[in-house]
Amino acid sequence: MSRHLTRLALLTAAASVVLPFLAILSAALQPESNLTPGLEWPSDPHWENFATAWSSAGFAALLKSSAVIALGVVPLSLVLATLAGYGMATMELRAKGPLFALLMLGLALPYEAIVIPLYYDLRSIGLLNSYWAVILPLIGAFMPFGVFWMRSHFESLPKELTEAAQMDGASSRRVLTRVLLPTAWPALTTLGLLYFMWAWNHFLLALILIQDPAMRTAPSGLGKFVQQFGKNIPLLSAGTIIIITPIVLLYLFFQRHFVKGILAGAVK
Repeated sequence: MSRHLTRLALLTAAASVVLPFLAILSAALQPESNLTPGLEWPSDPHWENFATAWSSAGFAALLKSSAVIALGVVPLSLVLATLAGYGMATMELRAKGPLFALLMLGLALPYEAIVIPLYYDLRSIGLLNSYWAVILPLIGAFMPFGVFWMRSHFESLPKELTEAAQMDGASSRRVLTRVLLPTAWPALTTLGLLYFMWAWNHFLLALILIQDPAMRTAPSGLGKFVQQFGKNIPLLSAGTIIIITPIVLLYLFFQRHFVKGILAGAVK
């Protein structure tokens, strides 16, 4: 009986994820005159809606800007989170507890509270309307979760690994790069995917700090697209699918590592 309940729960969870995607895809293939598309698959799919949405919104430039920001955020954030998490987990620091508690307060910091000060600060140093205007704040905003994630991973490892390497004369840098990092790939892959997804989907900072239309990101460009084609549900659905496709493909490619990292974090 419990096995059947488990299968039913898994099927329900899968349906709750798959059905919305099917609904968006079905809506994207409807004729533009259809203002209330449903789950019914169209008898004559209008695949040209994707080409129309692509050219109307200029998604080539939008996706390029989002990729530049995401690829700028992810590597730097992973390096900094790994170093900070390693220090918090293995090193004896006098103010490690209060410092970590202060860092965790950043998890509760809303973007709305910092975007206006950020605007004037970045304008004063000449970074406004540049990719760095979004990359640097996102790195700082993502750091609390990344440090918490990597600290939890390093603390879950047996201390004998570190102690044995130190007894052999390994420096802290060598312990990290040769002993601990090879065990951290699932955690790093999961964190990298989360960072990429958050940076790719981020809307508010990109909308306010990058006002140049040529550098607009995909989510902010979709917002302008909604204003222009607010009643054209098929085109809006096609644009939504275009934007989420890179995230879906990336997740499918790293799915095994992502699930392994999530399960490892759950076990810890």
